[in-house]
Amino acid sequence: MPNARRLLEMLLIAAAIVAAVLPLPQGAVERVYSRGIYPMIQPRLTGFSNAISLSLFDVTAVGVVGAVLLLWVAGLRRATRGRAFRTIGSLARTTAAVAGLLYLWFLTAWGLNYRREPLRTELDFQEDRITEDALHQLALRDVDSLNMLYAEANGGAWPEFANLFPLLDPPLVRAERELDMSWRVRAALPKRSLFDFYFRRVAVDGMTDPFFLETLANQGLLPFERSFVIAHEWGHLAGYADESEANFFAWLVCMRGGAREQYSAWISLYGTIVSAQPPGDRAAIVRRLEPGPRNDLRAMSERISRQVNPKASRAGYAIYDRFLRANRVRAGIRSYTEVLRLLLGTRFEPDGTPALRSRQR
Repeated sequence: MPNARRLLEMLLIAAAIVAAVLPLPQGAVERVYSRGIYPMIQPRLTGFSNAISLSLFDVTAVGVVGAVLLLWVAGLRRATRGRAFRTIGSLARTTAAVAGLLYLWFLTAWGLNYRREPLRTELDFQEDRITEDALHQLALRDVDSLNMLYAEANGGAWPEFANLFPLLDPPLVRAERELDMSWRVRAALPKRSLFDFYFRRVAVDGMTDPFFLETLANQGLLPFERSFVIAHEWGHLAGYADESEANFFAWLVCMRGGAREQYSAWISLYGTIVSAQPPGDRAAIVRRLEPGPRNDLRAMSERISRQVNPKASRAGYAIYDRFLRANRVRAGIRSYTEVLRLLLGTRFEPDGTPALRSRQR
C-alpha cells in the first residue's frame, strides 16, 4: 500500500508538470476544450454551486489547507529522530501531489481557457483602427453616456447583489448570441466569500472560482459598480479567461441592459479610457463630466482609499501578475487595460453588434 500511494503521488506530480509545460496548439484547445468539453462542464458545475449558498471555493480552500497542516503536524510528531528527513520528504511529496491534483482540476474545470485562441481572431478586428482620434472619440462617448444616463440610472434604488441575476441574465443571452456562441452560459449567483477582507485590501472587485465555477463578489463595491463586475465574472464563466476579453464581454452585456447596467459599464471603464488620453485631451474630457458622475467617481476613489492597503495591493497584484504570466497571458496584469484595443479595433454594426469574421464569409 505505501508503494502504491507513492506511485500515485509521483504520477500526479508528473502529470501536473507535463500539463503545465506541454505546448498545446491554440486551435486544438479552442475546438476540443473551449467549444467542446468546457460547454458541457460549465452549466452543470455552476448549476451545482448555485444550489449551495456557501462559497464552495472557501470550503475547499479551508479544507485543503487544514488537511495539509494536520498531515504535517501528525507526520512530524510521529517521526523518529533518525527518520526526520525521510518523513519530511514524504510529507513534501504528498503536499506536491495535492497541489498537482488541484492544478489538474483547475485546468480541466476552467484553466485551459487561458490557452484558447484570442477573441480578436473571431471579431472583425484590425490594428489600424486603433488611433488617437478613435481613442478620443471613445472617451467622449464614455463621458457623454455617463452624463446622459446619470439621472435615469439614479432614479430609484440600485439593486442588491441578489437582485442582479434577473436583470443581467437577459442581456447575457443577447451578448452570447451576438458573439455566435454555440452554447448557453449558466450565470452564477454572486456570493460572499470568507476572503472578502482580502478582496477589499488588495482592490479585487470579484473572482471566478476556477474549481466550482461560482462568482465571488467584493461586498464593499458601490451599487453602481456591481453590474459590470458581475458581468465581467460571467465573462470568465463564458470561457474568456483573458481579463481584457472578460471586460469586453461585460461591456457587451451591460450595453444590452438598462440605464443602470450601461452606466455601470461606462463608469467602470472611465479610468482606463481617460487615463490613456494625452494629458491635454485628458483635462478637457474631465472638465466635460457633469457633477453627478463626477461625484460617483469621487466615491469610487474614496472607497478604494478607505479599503485598500497599498502594500497588500501591490503584493496581491504582483502575485496575480505572475499567475497570469504562468498561464501564458503575456501582458500579465496589463491585460486588464487591453480591453481598449478590443473596443477600438473591433468594427461594430450600426445597432452596436460586434462584427464577426464568420459573418463575412
